[in-house]
Amino acid sequence: MPDVNRARRRLPAHYNSIVTPFVLSVIMTFVVSAISTLKSLGFSQEFTTTWPQAWGLSWLVAFPTLLLVLPLVRRIVRLIVEHP
Repeated sequence: MPDVNRARRRLPAHYNSIVTPFVLSVIMTFVVSAISTLKSLGFSQEFTTTWPQAWGLSWLVAFPTLLLVLPLVRRIVRLIVEHP
């Protein structure tokens, strides 16, 4: 029986700058490409074959874009949002 009290292994904190945009890009492209493909093709056999390709292409653009723009977005948010 596995020890439930054993801590899960986690990545070191310095990976946050890669993992955050990775997870964000996966989730956002999943949702947006599904909606866009569904709107264009309807729920059909063509949707189920086209959507994974659309998702993959969307992710290939979104992930590096997030890596580049996230520092700028954080600076803009610091200008807009009051810090405690």
